[in-house]
Amino acid sequence: MADTRLGSRARTLPPSRAGVTGGRDRSGRSVADEVGHRLPARVRIMGWVLLLMAVALVTVNVMSYGLLTRAETADVLGDLNQEIQEFAGVAGQGVDRATGLPFAGTEQLLFNHILRQEPDENAVLLGLVLRPEGGPRVIPQTTPEPFPLSRRPDLLDRIVAAPSRTGALATEAGELRWAKIDVSTGSPTDRGVYLVAELLDREQAEVTGTMYILAAVSLVGLLLTGGAAWLVSGQILEPVRLVRRAAAQITEQDLSRRIPVRGRDDIAALTRQFNAMLDRLETAFATQREFVDDAGHELRTPITIIRGHLELMGDDPADRDATLRIVSGELDRMGRIVEDLLLLAKSDRLDFVRLERTSVPELTSDIDAKVRALADRRWVLESVGEDDRADLDPQRVTQAMVQLAQNAVQHTGVGDEIRIGSALHTGEDERPWVSFWVADSGPGVPAGDVAAIFQRFSRGTGPSDRGPGAGAGLGLAIVRAIAEAHGGTVRVESPPGAGATFTVGLPARAATTGRGRP
Repeated sequence: MADTRLGSRARTLPPSRAGVTGGRDRSGRSVADEVGHRLPARVRIMGWVLLLMAVALVTVNVMSYGLLTRAETADVLGDLNQEIQEFAGVAGQGVDRATGLPFAGTEQLLFNHILRQEPDENAVLLGLVLRPEGGPRVIPQTTPEPFPLSRRPDLLDRIVAAPSRTGALATEAGELRWAKIDVSTGSPTDRGVYLVAELLDREQAEVTGTMYILAAVSLVGLLLTGGAAWLVSGQILEPVRLVRRAAAQITEQDLSRRIPVRGRDDIAALTRQFNAMLDRLETAFATQREFVDDAGHELRTPITIIRGHLELMGDDPADRDATLRIVSGELDRMGRIVEDLLLLAKSDRLDFVRLERTSVPELTSDIDAKVRALADRRWVLESVGEDDRADLDPQRVTQAMVQLAQNAVQHTGVGDEIRIGSALHTGEDERPWVSFWVADSGPGVPAGDVAAIFQRFSRGTGPSDRGPGAGAGLGLAIVRAIAEAHGGTVRVESPPGAGATFTVGLPARAATTGRGRP
């Protein structure tokens, strides 16, 4: 009773209280999945191979046992039927083969036939002479019986009384299969039964022994399969381990490492994708680092100017107005610098330029109309490309040309000539190209500045490059970024005393572009 009361008080937390619902944890993953993911891939591969192999072997063994059992039973029934047929042939002749004389009766027929037989070690041959009174008289076989059927009148009576010619009996020695045939010489009092029986369990013992051997072979095969799966999975996963070790060596400070690609299988494809991801990460980190460095370098000066004027600003209204004008100008300058830096940071993206079929004459005319409003200069539309179309990003090309025009305005005076134009031509690579240019009549570019003029924060050494209206040195870098995004180039030609000509060369067909997307 004490045990019963204690058992009635025992409580089990429901799955929801125990943190598990329907075999799943709070994250929605099943417990089996959680355990599976904790195991190494090599162990999981070997486990699945062993499981599939075990299922296959069990299926084969079960089917083999069923087929062997069925075949053994069929063999036993065939042997019984064959023995009955042989006796039926002898009884049908009615003549003793040894003497050539007819059998004197049923008893002689049964005795002579059984005397000449050599039954199998699991078989029993009996002759039963039926008598009007009492049980049948048994004529046993001459060899030892595997089962003492001749001394089991209860079983003999059941067999004789059975209406069918074949059947089965359950005995202490196992299942006994039997077959019989009635014998008669025509006299109602001279009747008998020829009985053949065989112990099925003894025959099945051979099947059982065979199955033990098959099970042992299957177990050895399963172990060998497990070992082979362990070795093969190790070979297959070796590239994955190399990828993991290489990935562990890659840090934010060193993204230059790459994993060697071997072969053309799925692991090689994974390695190539991983290296491509590292390329994108390295580019992104480099862009981010360059942006931060550039911003810190270029924004330091306006911030210092703003802080200094605010610290020195007095109570005089005129002084305040002057300080606010300076601060506002520096803030505008900071805004332009940040916008230019963001634009340069985006130039490495695949969608920085969006190509479309563009009419070169129309684009050139639109650019000419826009730049004329920049300053009071003598603008000349020098040349317009042929009436043809090119794969360009018209907005980015316009942005680059306006930047070059602003640069020309900065280095010229009122009334000076600035020429713009475009032309289509065949490049050195035999591909169609389109060129846009801006030429001014200013002082030109000093020879020492040409090499670095398109670098970020690069400013010339002339007075107009260092004056109050000078930019941050990002304009020409933006022009170069736009040209390279198209797969093109930008160059400057500045003969002494003849001004400067900036030319943007772009491929005219999308198939030859760099990072641009149609």
